[in-house]
Amino acid sequence: MFLYMVQILMASKLLQFQSKAFEASKFAAKNGSAYYKQLLEQNKQYIQEPPTVEKCNELSKQLFYTRLASIPGRTESFWKELDYVRNLWKNRQELKVENAGIAALFGLECFAWFCAGEIVGRGFTFTGYYV
Repeated sequence: MFLYMVQILMASKLLQFQSKAFEASKFAAKNGSAYYKQLLEQNKQYIQEPPTVEKCNELSKQLFYTRLASIPGRTESFWKELDYVRNLWKNRQELKVENAGIAALFGLECFAWFCAGEIVGRGFTFTGYYV
């Protein structure tokens, strides 16, 4: 009896979900092209003319080599920040409790994001990977 009631409940939820999905599909079909046109109009300054595959490939190469050219500046910034941390560590007797607390909270947040990424990467399981 209980199993029958669960099946009826699941069937009614499925019908509700199907009707909501149909409504969302109808809304997207009706308003999707208007949204697309509005989005393109708002961002027309970023559109390259003519919008061809060759132009996309050229822009892709420009992005790649621009990022490649920015590596020396980013490594310089990294070494400056590392020197700052080393200086803080050398003068840790002068470190305020407030700054140490902020650093500890930042480390805890980084660890929490790492754990969240691991859980998502495992397919939202806490115990391990699906094998």
